[in-house]
Amino acid sequence: MAVTLYALPMASSVHVIRHGEVENPKKILYGRQPGWRLSERGQEMARTLGDWSKSIDLGALHVSPLQRAQETASPISAAHGIEITTDERLIEASNIFEGQPFGIGDGALRHPSAWRHLWNPWRPSWGEPYMEQVTRMLAAVFSAHEAAGEKDAICVSHQLPIWILRSAIEGRHLIHDPRKRECSLASVTTIHFDDEDMISGVTYSEPARHLLPAKK
Repeated sequence: MAVTLYALPMASSVHVIRHGEVENPKKILYGRQPGWRLSERGQEMARTLGDWSKSIDLGALHVSPLQRAQETASPISAAHGIEITTDERLIEASNIFEGQPFGIGDGALRHPSAWRHLWNPWRPSWGEPYMEQVTRMLAAVFSAHEAAGEKDAICVSHQLPIWILRSAIEGRHLIHDPRKRECSLASVTTIHFDDEDMISGVTYSEPARHLLPAKK
């Protein structure tokens, strides 16, 4: 009796990378402003990610349009001979304080005129609503997953959208303490898909941990 074997679809993943360190000595909240480039350490982080990515069977590389994300993706692109696809949905969250130093004692928050923007942390009232970030990031991840076929995909984005996406997938409240985000520079938040193209879980890693600035 002949037995016919059918190959099952391979489960795959989308690795969502936060960009490397930016040259920003004045601690400006750069947000969506153009022209912010990686620092020397950020460039080393990008090279480390390029080396890390060599173990991946990569089918798509989708990247935020901002310079720091494009520079982070460049060594990955070179390592795989794959072109960068720019996806506006992977951009940083908008924030009314961008372009200013940001902090309670030494930045925009020291001025009472800024406090009126902080009334609703659920939205949040100072920037792009969390649910809008979830919607666009999910769409970008599924688009990269589809473009990669049965291979893995990489997306390069920014800390807040990545953390909000992960929080939504894992069922956490979107309001949070920014100091407790698990999304370091050049970190990888991996979204796993099952063989029915449904999200099955999330894992997190830090290939460039050895390059992270010391915490003060």
